[in-house]
Amino acid sequence: QVQLVESGGDLAQPGGSLKLSCAASGFTFRSFSMSWARQAPGKRLEWVSGITRDGSDSWYADSVKGRFTISRDNAKNTLFLQMNSLKPEDTAVYYCLRIYPSPNFSPPPPEGQGTQVTVSS
Repeated sequence: QVQLVESGGDLAQPGGSLKLSCAASGFTFRSFSMSWARQAPGKRLEWVSGITRDGSDSWYADSVKGRFTISRDNAKNTLFLQMNSLKPEDTAVYYCLRIYPSPNFSPPPPEGQGTQVTVSS
């Protein structure tokens, strides 16, 4: 069955960095565009970033543009999110999704358990 296992979340200071990973199994990873979405306490799930199947194109929410970088390793069935210059408002549970972002629509329900990112001094 499909498994998406997010990891790498942690407590970080403002201005710090974290790298999230999403290990995929149970489907042909290279055949899917992928994305990251996040849900902050009391808020709706929102798109963060997306990447096409071969990694040739990507999309970022305005709130993370210039600070986050999405990438993938199709040989290792893994999706990444490098997060730099972290801000307290980046605090959320981060999920990987098997879909490219559609900014006009809400992300679908996540299939993984997510990884908690907390940005605080």
